[in-house]
Amino acid sequence: MRTLGVVLLACSAAFGSRGGEVPIAPPFEVIVLPAGLRGMMSAVWIQNNRHWDELAGQNTLTQLLGTGKPTQREYLGCLAGEVANDTLWVRELLAAAELKQLQFAVAGNCDQVDHLVGTWHTHPYRAGPDGGALKERGLSALDLATFAAARDLISVVMWDMDSIDVAAKAPDGSVRHPVALSPR
Repeated sequence: MRTLGVVLLACSAAFGSRGGEVPIAPPFEVIVLPAGLRGMMSAVWIQNNRHWDELAGQNTLTQLLGTGKPTQREYLGCLAGEVANDTLWVRELLAAAELKQLQFAVAGNCDQVDHLVGTWHTHPYRAGPDGGALKERGLSALDLATFAAARDLISVVMWDMDSIDVAAKAPDGSVRHPVALSPR
């Protein structure tokens, strides 16, 4: 009997709990990100992008490597909340642990966050040929691939208050993008 118990535990560990596998997402149709939290996200975006127009003398490689003058930095934050009925409620913004900010890349983790529902990050402006600000609207292919492999239920990217893009996990684990955000 003891041997059978050991075998069952070993099989359970080997097949029942696959490390790195994305858990099944609870179903939700609506994502609510309250105005106050959007305002806080906007303030973080402004703080990290206040020097977007100081790119003179910077080349793209220097910017991508983060070895030049840091005119702006991406930011990664964690979203805490819950799913109730058909709605995913974002209740709190938290800083990512081990945050590493570069001009066009960001890393960190939200492993320490209770009630994690997703992550959000900023994308910087880029200067256009006329010197004006260009927004990169939309989660990039890399953003979406990273999200697909993560445990997050949603992924949000922000440029400023009028530019937010959202992806969500369906119950089967597939990525839905873009997804509407409720202003409630």
